[in-house]
Amino acid sequence: MKLSNNDFKLDVTSEIGNLRALLIHSPDNGLGKVVPSKAQDWLFEDIVHLETMRKNEYDFYVKLLMYFLDPAKIKGKLKEIDAKESNRAFYKPDNKDFHCSNKVIEIQTLLEDILQEDDIRKKLIASVCAIENCNYRLQLKLIDTPPAELAKIIISGSLNKNEMIFAPIPNLIFSRDIGIAVNNFMLLNKPAKKARARETLLARYIFFNHPLFAGYRDNILEIPETVQHFLRPGEDNEQKTTLEGGDVMMVSPQHLIIGCSERTSVSGANEAIKLLFQNEVVKKVTIVKIPHKRDYMHIDTVFTQVKRNTWVLLRSLAVPDGAGEIDEPLGWFADKKNKDKTEIVQFAKGKKPKTFKRLEDLLNDVSKNDLGSIENTVFIYSGGDTFPYDAREQWTDSCNLLALKEGVVLGYDRNDKTVEAFKQKGFKVIKVKELLQKFENDELNPETMTDTLILMPSAELSRARGGFHCMSMPLLRDKVL
Repeated sequence: MKLSNNDFKLDVTSEIGNLRALLIHSPDNGLGKVVPSKAQDWLFEDIVHLETMRKNEYDFYVKLLMYFLDPAKIKGKLKEIDAKESNRAFYKPDNKDFHCSNKVIEIQTLLEDILQEDDIRKKLIASVCAIENCNYRLQLKLIDTPPAELAKIIISGSLNKNEMIFAPIPNLIFSRDIGIAVNNFMLLNKPAKKARARETLLARYIFFNHPLFAGYRDNILEIPETVQHFLRPGEDNEQKTTLEGGDVMMVSPQHLIIGCSERTSVSGANEAIKLLFQNEVVKKVTIVKIPHKRDYMHIDTVFTQVKRNTWVLLRSLAVPDGAGEIDEPLGWFADKKNKDKTEIVQFAKGKKPKTFKRLEDLLNDVSKNDLGSIENTVFIYSGGDTFPYDAREQWTDSCNLLALKEGVVLGYDRNDKTVEAFKQKGFKVIKVKELLQKFENDELNPETMTDTLILMPSAELSRARGGFHCMSMPLLRDKVL
């Protein structure tokens, strides 16, 4: 067992408190086997170059997380870690020199741990083989495979370098989508697409069986299907109960935001609210309905939080129909019931629902009333709120930022106009490669950094349509005081 539950805590009360532990999954071999004809079925916009994605992009993410969350594993060792002769051993979960951090936690490591148990291994393999329609002899062969190798096979879909036995699950790098920590509870997802069914299965087995989460098993919430869902006509009924983690934001200890989007249905949000209120996890939940378009996918592709009083967002979805001055016929005669407009409704147990006209109104309410900000709420707009850059940069995740601490966030280096918008609001901007060297040379300290946008290389990662908010499942954050 590589990871134990010594001193482990599950507690997330905001989007911006100092990040102390998270769950990630580094790009595996399955990503290198996505073919053009299946890319969109597997929810990728394009095929990626795996080695570039790993060495020149994602490895920087892992190193940065280590300096902030687990510096003892990396400080003073950067040159050795990145030496050619090390062959990236630090980043490989099945290698003896893998970092094996209990703060920057790798999903593959957790999977390998639970596969050590014979009973769990047999049950999980049977479940995977049922989902993937494998034959019985293959199932027996997998049962006899060593746990470290078996974990790789289950995730990548490859029996060896050349033989694929089922499809990869390339979206596992977007770890937030399989579950979300809400205070000291874990809300597991119900994915909208069949391509993510295996990820959900793995999440259930890991959270219910790994010793790391043993103290929280009674706090795992699974969203049920609606009654007699199996009687609905059709395989892809649009009324399905679905919810994905990219549509869930823990903005304050008693307030959760859930998006209704291409991936999360109203039914899914409804079932989540019932669970959360029944278990007294939070006191209010706000539903933000956004257009059901691939452009937006989840609410965290439209907005994320930077500081207590600062948010980055796509303005075109924040402004309601008919907002502002109407001085042209087009404005007067536009369809005010456009189904693609953003709608916001807040639910509190035992109270009447409350509505917000604009996304900015909701986010300002969170900053002022939930987080106690006494400063004016600041909005940084994708692409500097200038067409076509706003839409172009939102597509490459200008609004999908991960806060390592309040005011210190990660974003893609390609979103130039959004970077300029951050600078105009007083943020420092630094490229990750330069920052890591400054950490190593004691020229900068993660603990004292403030108001900084860290630029991450993104040529390949951005092809997958997800930013660092998507590529993180926070498990522990400090409370925002």
